[in-house]
Amino acid sequence: MTRNERLARWIALLLPAALLAGAWGSQLFGHLYPCEMCHWQRWPHYAALPFALLAFVVPQRSVAKAFVILAALLVAVSGVIGVLHAGVEYHWWNGFTACTSTVDLRGLDAAARLDALMKAPIVRCDAPQWTLAGVSLAGFNAIFSLAGAFTVLVLMRKSR
Repeated sequence: MTRNERLARWIALLLPAALLAGAWGSQLFGHLYPCEMCHWQRWPHYAALPFALLAFVVPQRSVAKAFVILAALLVAVSGVIGVLHAGVEYHWWNGFTACTSTVDLRGLDAAARLDALMKAPIVRCDAPQWTLAGVSLAGFNAIFSLAGAFTVLVLMRKSR
């Protein structure tokens, strides 16, 4: 296995692990509760981890390379979902889930208002709970996931 392949394998494992640790840490310790689209971003990272781990244990180099590439593609999928989510947060486009709906209470009687409020999402996808320099957690996930996946794929291509 070449140096580039080893580096790509480590990035394919550590990047989704670190991003998931950050997501869970912000949830458990920072009390930033994930919305529906936040959960969507986590699923490809969960899926990438077993493939990245398998790349360390399979003896066939070609199979290990395939697992690394698959892990990188899954990380990229999370990045694309992060772009979609960040776009919803920045109001570049409308969200397509119930968690982006706003409650319009105009013209409703008291019972209908209460019903609308009770059905409203607790954590909205279109309102970032935390930002740093104007970048939300979805934005950071998009940046790190897409850059990391690109790096892994370039390293794997150079190893040919």
